[in-house]
Amino acid sequence: MSNMYIFEENITNNKVKALIFAAGLGTRLKEHTSDRPKALVVLAGKPLLQHAIEKLMSHQITDITINVHHFADQVISFLENHPFDGVKIHVSDEREELLDTGGGLKKAEPFLAGNEPILIYNVDVISNLDINMLENYHLASGSLATLVVRQRETSRYLMFDRNLQLAGWKNQSNGDTKISRADSFEDAAPFAFSGIQIVQPEIFKLITEKGKFPIIDLYLRLAKTAKICAFADTSTVWMDLGKPDQLKMAKQSFSKNF
Repeated sequence: MSNMYIFEENITNNKVKALIFAAGLGTRLKEHTSDRPKALVVLAGKPLLQHAIEKLMSHQITDITINVHHFADQVISFLENHPFDGVKIHVSDEREELLDTGGGLKKAEPFLAGNEPILIYNVDVISNLDINMLENYHLASGSLATLVVRQRETSRYLMFDRNLQLAGWKNQSNGDTKISRADSFEDAAPFAFSGIQIVQPEIFKLITEKGKFPIIDLYLRLAKTAKICAFADTSTVWMDLGKPDQLKMAKQSFSKNF
């Protein structure tokens, strides 16, 4: 199927492009996603996709790609009927095959290739992170990719050395590990990934994986020779709305934090 949907409204130039991951099945939210994609689950009167787009717009990002799979027609219809002034929106169509995050990034390359850094944002994340600060940090670090992380409890952690360079991954529940750099893994500190990242467009030249694959596995491979760093986020609001209880909590607290 074609992926050449483009929605334009009075476009302005921008130095960062963005990719919103919105293709997931939303299985953990199945009571909400049996008849709609996760991207169109409503929080505080707006679909999560609208929250994500407006978040990017608030930081002057005007070139946005959205990948779709589950109930893709509904997402496309929403975009057709809800124009976002000053923004060019592309749809990367994964209806034939859901490609996971790494494969989704690779498929979206025609829309993202160029000289601009690429902000990648999960549609089910709500945050008041200062994206401009993240961008400045990323560019100053000279990293191929910068991953936004937080110090919070989870079962799976990314491990970063004292210079906040990616050293590996660890599953705390069963002890499984994936090591990128053995010389610094043992002393590395655990951080939880926040579903937000920024990458250089040169990453496309380094992707050798095919088909469906997770972006974290790509980073773990590249970290052996490339600079993959962490941005330790201490912003006051961060919510992952991938589970019903988290969505319920967000609905209760949203108006107090935004």
